[in-house]
Amino acid sequence: MQINYLKGDATLPNSTGIKIIAHICNDIGGWGKGFVLAISQKWKEPEKKYRQWYKDRTQNDFSLGNIQIIQVEPDLYIANMIGQQGIKTRSKIAPIRYEAVKSCLEKLATEAKTLNASVHMPRIGCGLAGGKWEQIEPLIQTTLLKAQIPTYVYDFE
Repeated sequence: MQINYLKGDATLPNSTGIKIIAHICNDIGGWGKGFVLAISQKWKEPEKKYRQWYKDRTQNDFSLGNIQIIQVEPDLYIANMIGQQGIKTRSKIAPIRYEAVKSCLEKLATEAKTLNASVHMPRIGCGLAGGKWEQIEPLIQTTLLKAQIPTYVYDFE
């Protein structure tokens, strides 16, 4: 099994059946730049649920490496994955946390199996999080692909 690379918009998943759109979130409750804006333009629930998850973090699992699955349409879910520590600052350290991304993808693989869903995403962690695709791609291979989850990565044109 391999990653299916497509040109297009990851918020318009190109497959049949149940789909999960996965993306990376930060661990400080910030939602307002990058791919999340495209999500928020289409559905209000993912941002609302993420902000509530952050607000109630002393009573839940809001932390690096955890995910939140939100159903937005009968056959479509959004996976908010906390794989970024803070946001990009003037420091040279990128906010991406590869171990957290791996943990998120492991949990996502379990959810996708349960839902019998395919997974769709932009090149997660490579925008504002400052990650390198050469380090993200193997994480997808050892989690989603190893679990036989059909996986689609979109390059926006």
